[in-house]
Amino acid sequence: MEHFTLYLYTDGELWRHYPIAVGKGRSPSPVGEWKIVEKPIPLAPELGTRWLGLNVPWGNYGIHGTDKPWSIGWASSGGCFRMYNEDIEEVYPLIPLGTPVIVKGPLTPIKGPLKPGKNSPEVVTLQLLLRSKGFYVFGPADGYYGTMTQLAVKLFQLYTGLEPSGTADAATLNQLNTPPPSGITVFQP
Repeated sequence: MEHFTLYLYTDGELWRHYPIAVGKGRSPSPVGEWKIVEKPIPLAPELGTRWLGLNVPWGNYGIHGTDKPWSIGWASSGGCFRMYNEDIEEVYPLIPLGTPVIVKGPLTPIKGPLKPGKNSPEVVTLQLLLRSKGFYVFGPADGYYGTMTQLAVKLFQLYTGLEPSGTADAATLNQLNTPPPSGITVFQP
């Protein structure tokens, strides 16, 4: 059985950790650096008693309770992070809007060129690869190919002698071929 854990930090110190369920293979949880953007009380029983919505640009993902407590500890969700209802109820009042959520795990392989304006898990991979090389230092790995990502790509292209187009073309991706290590799910207020 794989071990899936949500770590809750306060003032930079680990406060608690909780078992969770993550997305199945065909609907993986979004790796990247997100923020809590909504805290409605869910009306759907399958979402348990609380919902913490994330700002993932390509889907509706969150941290929530569940009516399937036996699924905790497994890759069994549709991409969200499931917690026992009593755990999400403990965490919910402590988490303000804007709280950062860092999700580490297997990265999505980049299958082709990436251009500014793209929102995808592949862009998270690009951002983390650029960061691992010291070029993407000011923005979150949020899957949005915006100005900061474009600038980081241009700087990387200049550094490696490529044409500074700002598009992550085949030559640029070839230079970024060493992915950073995968890790664990982290929840950091």
